[in-house]
Amino acid sequence: MIPALIIFIIMYALLLALPDKRYITALAAAAVFIVTGILPIQKVIGAVEWNVILMLAGTMMVVELFIESRMPARMAEQLLKIVPNIQWAIVALALFAGLVSAFVDNVATVLMVAPIGLAVAKKLHTNPIPVIISIAVSSNLQGAATLVGDTTSILLGGYANMSFNDFFWFMGRPGIAFSVEAGALLTIPVLLFLFRKEKDKVDADAETKVDDKVPTFLMFGVIAALIFASQFPNKPELTNGFICIGFAAFGILYRVIREKSTDVIARIFKAVDYHTLLLLIGLFIVIGGISEAGVISAIADLFVKIGGNSLFLMYTLIVFASVFISAFVDNIPYVATMLPVVQGIAVSMGVEPYVLYYGLLIGATLGGNLTPVGASANIAGIGILQKDGYEVSTTDYLKIGVPFTLVAVAAGYIVNWLIWGM
Repeated sequence: MIPALIIFIIMYALLLALPDKRYITALAAAAVFIVTGILPIQKVIGAVEWNVILMLAGTMMVVELFIESRMPARMAEQLLKIVPNIQWAIVALALFAGLVSAFVDNVATVLMVAPIGLAVAKKLHTNPIPVIISIAVSSNLQGAATLVGDTTSILLGGYANMSFNDFFWFMGRPGIAFSVEAGALLTIPVLLFLFRKEKDKVDADAETKVDDKVPTFLMFGVIAALIFASQFPNKPELTNGFICIGFAAFGILYRVIREKSTDVIARIFKAVDYHTLLLLIGLFIVIGGISEAGVISAIADLFVKIGGNSLFLMYTLIVFASVFISAFVDNIPYVATMLPVVQGIAVSMGVEPYVLYYGLLIGATLGGNLTPVGASANIAGIGILQKDGYEVSTTDYLKIGVPFTLVAVAAGYIVNWLIWGM
């Protein structure tokens, strides 16, 4: 277990220190786990969340078609018409991303909304880096609000046999959605403070002409299809990935017919951010390695030893330990490991497990915003910026991610305890 932990720590240190070489670092660490046998070769393919990879690749292609249609620029102009200044334009984009991510995977949300953010930033001649980071952290925040918003929510719903509506109202009480939204509301003043100097007025007189609206319908079609698919509990594992790839294939075929040329195929495939995909594949393998080595299980065992018989202490420990761990460890294997542990703790204490379930989800999902590599949405957002020629330092991210996360977690932590712990 110790060698796996050492490799993991070195990898994350390099990820933070070398932001432009993250995919190489992750793949190198993954190779070490495989070569040393920490992760058996037969388990490598299963360690990768291929549904996420396919969904990312498909959505990237649909987004490229969306960008080519010039609709993001048009949407940016419409947004600028209803906000008084740049400060509120950024906040509005973050809130919009959060709303979408409550129903659509966080990464897909970033890929959909980030082009609009880039268009706004370019039109207003402001730095797009904090804009895209705000969109990413807001997307990751509200993923825990509904059953379909994040993989961790899906894990909880399946384990606790909870339906879509249970996330809003459950056993006669407000569900976890209320705690998450409380955190989201309190991030508004945080963003307003962070962008307090962006007081320049906006100019939205020009209107971009959009000749082809089919890519826009494809974007909304992806969202609608993902929401519809979420209503079926026992769907195939790669359903969401195939949905996104299917819409991308249809969009490419449509453009080939419209342009009467196959050049569009190479153009769209070139738009895929392969560095981000490789980074995620590497991270999935590494997480599979430390899980195989027992690192995550060992961390989970500490909760039982430290928490004792105090429900409040156990709840507090689960929330804030999850925040810290999820800042560096992908929250999907962590939540999957911790759910049975949390249930066992609740049984031994003679209490209902829901306050601890929700605390786990609040800490693990929101905690990913603490570092640039803590959540796939953040990785995707940074990848979009890098693809557009912008280098994002760890400091750039932490300026927004740290205050945003601390306020959101504190609000969710308090509201959830008042509803389910008192």
